[in-house]
Amino acid sequence: MISDKMQIQVKNSSVIRAMFEEGKKLAEVYGAENVYDFSLGNPSVDTPEDVKKAILEILDTIDSAGIHGYMNNSGYEEVRDAIAKSINEKYATAFNHENIIMTVGAAGGLNVIFKTLLNPGDEVITFAPFFGEYRNYVANYEGVLVIVPANTTDFQPNLAAFSEQITPRTKAVIINSPNNPTGVVYSEETIIKLAHIMREKQKEFGIAIYLISDEPYRELAYDNIDVPYLTKYYENTIIGYSFSKSLSLPGERIGYLVIPNEVADSEDVKAAANIATRILGFVNAPSLFQRVIARCLNAKVEVAAYNQNRELLYNALTSFGYECIKPQGAFYLFVKTPIADDIEFCSLAKQKNILVVPGSSFGCPGYIRIAYCVAYKTIENALPGFKTLIAELS
Repeated sequence: MISDKMQIQVKNSSVIRAMFEEGKKLAEVYGAENVYDFSLGNPSVDTPEDVKKAILEILDTIDSAGIHGYMNNSGYEEVRDAIAKSINEKYATAFNHENIIMTVGAAGGLNVIFKTLLNPGDEVITFAPFFGEYRNYVANYEGVLVIVPANTTDFQPNLAAFSEQITPRTKAVIINSPNNPTGVVYSEETIIKLAHIMREKQKEFGIAIYLISDEPYRELAYDNIDVPYLTKYYENTIIGYSFSKSLSLPGERIGYLVIPNEVADSEDVKAAANIATRILGFVNAPSLFQRVIARCLNAKVEVAAYNQNRELLYNALTSFGYECIKPQGAFYLFVKTPIADDIEFCSLAKQKNILVVPGSSFGCPGYIRIAYCVAYKTIENALPGFKTLIAELS
C-alpha cells in the first residue's frame, strides 16, 4: 500500500492537470478545434530562434562528454557566472556564480529551498490566491502552509492580515509576482510595506524569516510595468526563477535559485541547497539546457502575442458582464463567477467544451482562472460559449 502522505496527495491531485486530461478526452470526442482548453499554463508562443540556434551550435561544437556529463550539483560555474552577470546588468545587483544554483525548473528550485530551510512544523506563509502546488511542496518537508486571505479588491497582498499571521514558527514567506492566477504585479509600495513588516517581526521574535520570490513570469509583463527585484528591498530574500515561460521551455525543466550573501546564514544555506539538489534526486539541472540558456539570456518570447490575447479576452468578458481585474503580467485572467460555487461554474462551462480552473484550487473560491496562453482563434471561438453561459446564469 502507498504511504499515508501519498494517499492524501493522490486524493488532492492537481485540479489543473485533471482539467488538462479532461480536455484531451473531449478533443477525441468533439475534435480539438471544438474544445476550448484554458486549463494549463502551457506557453503557446514559439521558443525564440536563439534557443534553437544555440542547441544546434552546442551539439556541433562541444564533445558529448562536455554536453552530457556530470558537473557540480549547483551547475556549471561558467553558466552561473553568466546568469549572475545578466542579473547584475538588469537590476544593479552584485552576484557571482556562488550566489546561483541551477535547478530543475521553478518547482525543483522551490523544493530544494524548502528542503534546505524547513524543519517539521515550520510555517510558510503565502497570499491567496496562490499556485496550488505550494501546498504539496511545503508538505513534502512537513512544513505548514499558512494562507493569508485574499484581498479581492485589487489582489495585492492583504498586509494587515499578514502581519497578524506571522508567528515564532514562521520560517518563510513565499510570493509570486506576476501572480498565478491573477496576473497582478505586486507594486513597489506593497513590497516596501511587506519588507518592513517582516523586518519588524524578525526583531520581535528574534528569528530569521526568509522571503522566497517565485518568478517564472517575471519577463511576461505588459504596458511597461515594473516588476520589483526583491533582493533590493529585503535582505533575507531568495529568488526562484524558471525559463519555462520566458523562453517557452516548460518541458525542459531549467531554472535557478539566487541566494544572496546578505541572506541569514548564507554560506550554510548555499551549501545545503547544493546538497539538497543531489539528495532530492535531481543531482543537477539538465546539462544541455544549462549551456543553452547561458547563450540566450537576452532572448525573449513574443509577449505581444499574449497581450493580444489578454486584450481580446478581458474586453470581451467584461462586456458580457463578467467581473475581473485586468492582468498586468503572466497569461492568466482571474474572473469572478456569476454564481457562488466556482466548481459548479466549471462544470457548466465544460458542457460548452470550455475548460477553466476553479479559484478554490488557488485558495480563492468564487473565481475561475483562464489561461490565455492559447491560439487567438481558440479565444475567439470560445467567446460565444462564455456569453451564453453568463446569460443563462443571470
